[in-house]
Amino acid sequence: MSPTLEIALEKLQIRSPIGDADRAAFLALPFRVRTLEPSSYIIREGDAPTQCAVLLSGFAYRQKLAADGGRQIIGVHIPGDILDLQNLYLSVSDHGVQTLTRATVALISRADLQTLARTSLAIQQAFFVDALVDSSIFREWILNVGRRDARERVAHLLCEIARRLEAAGLTAEYGYELPMTQEQLADATGLTPVHISRTLRALEAEKLISRSKRHIRFPDWDGLRKAADFNERYLHLDQLRPHL
Repeated sequence: MSPTLEIALEKLQIRSPIGDADRAAFLALPFRVRTLEPSSYIIREGDAPTQCAVLLSGFAYRQKLAADGGRQIIGVHIPGDILDLQNLYLSVSDHGVQTLTRATVALISRADLQTLARTSLAIQQAFFVDALVDSSIFREWILNVGRRDARERVAHLLCEIARRLEAAGLTAEYGYELPMTQEQLADATGLTPVHISRTLRALEAEKLISRSKRHIRFPDWDGLRKAADFNERYLHLDQLRPHL
């Protein structure tokens, strides 16, 4: 079956209502498909963006690099995410995006997306809300690195990935193949790989997680949420639900 943009459209419809005509216009966007190996750059800091990438399969991450080469991972992306809406109207990328795993992306012309946003108010609003939710996630990551201890940081990241995958229909339960190495987990939480290993073992000893190779499960989801100080409000998964 040929790749489509349906997975990205389904995510956008969680952000904002989209009618049939606007759905059809989004799905009609021309794109080209690329399959990338782990650690491949989708865009580098300093590049002038000419296209936006939709993650069709696999995982990706955003990063910033310090002058000494130190890396801070500032976000993890799952299938359905539009990876660089932040660059839709910016002339230069201020951060890099790389693949975590082998991944397939659909590359859409930035000019085509800009035209669609101008002609479809519903799509424009969905793009705007999606960017706002990304900003909300960035704020939570700052709190995670700046104010939570190691146990909370690691548990929180595990909870976030689980909840986002579940909301996207990409896992049937709170368990998944963890796409990150211990070094990558360290760069996402401001810890060392040794500290990550110790923290994962401690969470496992508390029976808050169980691991089999890279597969991770949550025998005590409520306990893990409590340990992580995890409140999913920042993910805005109920964006279209009426609030009383």
